[in-house]
Amino acid sequence: MLQKYEYKFVRLGEGLTGVRKSGRNEYQETVHQHARDGWRLVQIFAPGIGAYGAAKYFELIFEREI
Repeated sequence: MLQKYEYKFVRLGEGLTGVRKSGRNEYQETVHQHARDGWRLVQIFAPGIGAYGAAKYFELIFEREI
């Protein structure tokens, strides 16, 4: 039996030069909310594209079985 998954991408804290403070503070609650709905956190991606190579946002990647 082949397991199938769906994925969800949630972007937090997008700012002009770096991640806004609110993004750094709200990621834990976002993970808990999604876990209650059956999602599993796979990865937090923070690309270095802001000022001085800092991350401009956090991208949370969740998966759950279909």
